[in-house]
Amino acid sequence: MSDRPRLWITRKLSDATIERAMRDYDTVVNMEDTPGTADDLIQASAEFDAIIPCHSEHFSADVAARLDPRLKIIANHSVGVDHCDLPALHARGIAVTNTPDVLSDATAELAMLLMLGAARHAVAGDRIVRTGAWDFWSPSFMVGKQLTGARLGIVGMGRVGQAFAAKARGFDMDIHYYNRSELPDARAQGATYHATVESLLGVSDFLSLHCPATPETTGLMNAERFALLPEGAVIVNAARGALVDETALMAALDSGRLAAAGLDCFQTEPGGNPAFASYDNIFMLPHIGSATTATRDAMGFRALDNLDAFFAGRTPGDLL
Repeated sequence: MSDRPRLWITRKLSDATIERAMRDYDTVVNMEDTPGTADDLIQASAEFDAIIPCHSEHFSADVAARLDPRLKIIANHSVGVDHCDLPALHARGIAVTNTPDVLSDATAELAMLLMLGAARHAVAGDRIVRTGAWDFWSPSFMVGKQLTGARLGIVGMGRVGQAFAAKARGFDMDIHYYNRSELPDARAQGATYHATVESLLGVSDFLSLHCPATPETTGLMNAERFALLPEGAVIVNAARGALVDETALMAALDSGRLAAAGLDCFQTEPGGNPAFASYDNIFMLPHIGSATTATRDAMGFRALDNLDAFFAGRTPGDLL
């Protein structure tokens, strides 16, 4: 019998990640690539010393209470850990880690795509060309919003928010941000700090959400806050679906308060919101912010780095 720690990988991660895991651990991978259920997680806790889950596996307080003492560490293949009840897991003596830093650029790139796609009629434009309906042009045809020189509001100026701001500077945008605390000048890079979300919204021709989903940020963008945006604003969400009240979002689009939205995440995942399908001014992607080859390898390696440290008796670099 192998004396290596037993590891369960809940989803089909990158080939490089699986190869390294197989080399260093007694590894079982869910090659069917289906989300692990509560029962799967509880059963695995009695068979494995470590689990690498994704945000599709939910370690609720109820699940945490039923985990077997054999499980020592959950090394998440994600930055966000809203799928983990951290206090409940810590109470069971289970270490929890995540994978910060390595997906910031990929997610920021996708947020920029969402902003451009929403601002420049990507959904409607693609459709009319693809279906052969493009038979007209005039100076007023499909006029969108220009990023260059516009005011950009960023909610959450962490790693991804800062990476997004860096890319937006390439469009000469006037950058404003709200964060739990003001950044040092070297990190703010000239962006204007706002002490409240409400203050930020009034100067946000474009608004991009980059904060985690917490009880405090759930429904952050509701009807009252949409009403504070400039007329014809564009909102981007490449963070978590829970941040946006989707009914209020549609009402803001219907009223013209919002010109468009770019969304990579939704309250219901997978699937999204079927009601959004009728909106040509919502540009949507299926939660693929970190989905590049380089980033998927880096996320997998970061999770394994945390496991390596833990089983060597060191404190993992990303311990939560």
